[in-house]
Amino acid sequence: MSNLYTAEASATGGRSGHARSTDGRLDLDLSVPSEIGGDGGAGTNPEQLFAAGYAACFQGALGVAARRQKIELSDDSTITARVGLQKSGLAFALDVELEGRFPGLTREQGEALMHAAHEVCPYSVATRGNVDVRLKVAE
Repeated sequence: MSNLYTAEASATGGRSGHARSTDGRLDLDLSVPSEIGGDGGAGTNPEQLFAAGYAACFQGALGVAARRQKIELSDDSTITARVGLQKSGLAFALDVELEGRFPGLTREQGEALMHAAHEVCPYSVATRGNVDVRLKVAE
């Protein structure tokens, strides 16, 4: 299998450093959240970056699932990703909740789309068996 696209970025200074993509489109400071003992500075953190990437990727996968099921997905549908950092023995682990809002769809349709998207989203495929990912349809 060959890559359709390859993103490349580098980080310096760890969680309180700087990250930049090779094309310069991503160029940002990183800060350690106060909740885990950091200064809570103005920069972002790896969990926020992962949440944003997962939410965007999953939203794209929802579009694929909706087309396959011949369901019209509203332009104002959203996915919110909540990424938690947990202590797991001497290591750390991630915990993810994906919450979908689907105006105009029933709860059952939303749940079916979420499960179908979870099967094809690259982030879901990558985390399967490694990260607890919960799917939820908003009230």
